[in-house]
Amino acid sequence: MKGICTRMVVAYDHSESSQKALDMAMTMASQNEEIVIDVVMVIKPEVVYSVHSVSLLAKYELRQQEAQEIRKEVEQKLSTLSNKTRTYILDGYPAEVIEEFVRVNDVDFIFIGNRGLHGLKEMVLGSVSNYVLHKANCPVLVVK
Repeated sequence: MKGICTRMVVAYDHSESSQKALDMAMTMASQNEEIVIDVVMVIKPEVVYSVHSVSLLAKYELRQQEAQEIRKEVEQKLSTLSNKTRTYILDGYPAEVIEEFVRVNDVDFIFIGNRGLHGLKEMVLGSVSNYVLHKANCPVLVVK
């Protein structure tokens, strides 16, 4: 009998809460090797405030390199599972990119971290999990 959940997404930004979300997804997926885990990392575009800012291309390349290093760590961790796993590094605004990925790829379940920050930081950083929670067409587990 096929399970109710066959494809999960973990929104991953290397924060402590997203690492916990990945751990939870792996635990759940280990119960059924038919479950596919997609780990999605999103590189947010830089906003230019000054013509004297450091080259955007250089910043982008550095962020891509950092993302590739994180991806290797994630892939190594995922290799302990017998499930099919994939990792993605996407460009754009994280909330919108994650929601679109989930919609386009018929995802059944989303794991996303919430850093639990307060004040202005919560408004900015918590906005990704809040957006995904309200826009997704499947269950979302927000992990603290």
